[in-house]
Amino acid sequence: MDTLLVSGRTFHSRLFVGTGKFGNPEVMKLALAASGTEMFTVALRRVDFSVPDNFLSGLSSENYLILPNTSGAEDAEQAVRLARLALRCGGFNWIKLEVTPEPRYLLPDGAQTLKATEILVKEGFTVLPYINADPILAKQLEEAGAAALMPLGSPIGTNRGLQTQAMLEIIIEQAKLPVVVDAGLGAPSHAAKAMELGADAVLVNTAIAIARDPIKMAEAFKSAVEAGRAAYCAGLGEKNKFSSPTSPLTGFLK
Repeated sequence: MDTLLVSGRTFHSRLFVGTGKFGNPEVMKLALAASGTEMFTVALRRVDFSVPDNFLSGLSSENYLILPNTSGAEDAEQAVRLARLALRCGGFNWIKLEVTPEPRYLLPDGAQTLKATEILVKEGFTVLPYINADPILAKQLEEAGAAALMPLGSPIGTNRGLQTQAMLEIIIEQAKLPVVVDAGLGAPSHAAKAMELGADAVLVNTAIAIARDPIKMAEAFKSAVEAGRAAYCAGLGEKNKFSSPTSPLTGFLK
């Protein structure tokens, strides 16, 4: 069976889902189920751990790995503080690391992300850093002990797809860690393309959450990820400059 291994944990689904922007918690839960995901992210700033009936209620840790993110952190210090809060209040030691000091495009700060990764790895966290599609930074994070790499396809929430494809291809080629294309995937076809390139997984939030029917859209992304992965494993044909006949032009009329 084709499975994904991240830091010693096996996943059967290669679609990870974010939980922001959903109209209500019930729709979010139904969309998570429809997507087939086994991992979803949640912004630490949205969870009140002091309230037993918070919006994570009813989501079993047996079915999902809950991946808190440090959304809103502007530097390494803030990100590390949020990660420690997740461990102290919720027992979460897997962290999606986000350091985004620029509020308009929410582009990640590579230097601060690397700094925070180094600190958190030493403290025993499993760190999945969100980064620009920067192959050099990807190698540095790999050496720092990150569990996976999460380069963006395009800026968060833009739905523009794989604007960074050329750099993603280099990261995928060079990485010894799972590569999860994160941010900007606005259509199932974008997710399928990322998987065809050889990405190990994708993370989708906005495209599902703001769809007219988030549940059906979650199903569509599930199918797209599976199809893209199957195509990659099957081996896509090479692109050619000139036409090549699909039927033989000689021999069969003899």
